[in-house]
Amino acid sequence: MPIDSERIEAAVVELLRAIGEDPDRPGLAQTPARIAASYAELFAGLDEDPLEHLAESAEFAGEDSSGELVIVRDIAFRSTCEHHLLPFTGVVHVAYAPGERIVGLGKLARVVETLSSRPQLQERLGDQIADAIERGLAPRGVLVVLDARHGCVTARGTRQAHSTTVTVASRGDLADAAERAGVLALIGAGAGSAIPEAELP
Repeated sequence: MPIDSERIEAAVVELLRAIGEDPDRPGLAQTPARIAASYAELFAGLDEDPLEHLAESAEFAGEDSSGELVIVRDIAFRSTCEHHLLPFTGVVHVAYAPGERIVGLGKLARVVETLSSRPQLQERLGDQIADAIERGLAPRGVLVVLDARHGCVTARGTRQAHSTTVTVASRGDLADAAERAGVLALIGAGAGSAIPEAELP
């Protein structure tokens, strides 16, 4: 279902009135249209299937099948927390142990972009990325680490401006504690974000 810009604009007008503002004053007159346009971008992933980005995977066999692990670190992402409709932003580290298929590295970032462009929870986002890679590539294992800063924590409530949240989702061989710890160590060795100490041996 496509974004209904007219309904968003009408809702923003009502919201502005509800907080005691005048939606017709010069500084706010274009705000409903701006928000509608930004929502079309922020929630574009609602109409996309992440598996489409993995459809053009290549066979990984013969001489090409010597690799044991693929890791893409520091994939920048932004999403919107569904509890407060405030942004959370950070990086995703994706690792997978190829089975019979591999995919262009940029396609993994596309999967992240599609799934993050929805009202989300960080924990669910990590699971959805791992599930998409598992379904799309049938790897021997998948590990997804998200490190994000949440607007609902930094801008309201406890206002912890420097706090970040780390979540981990693992599948297959990389769900094994020893295998997972080894991959987390590789990610942490060059990543721009922290890896949870509790996950390390």
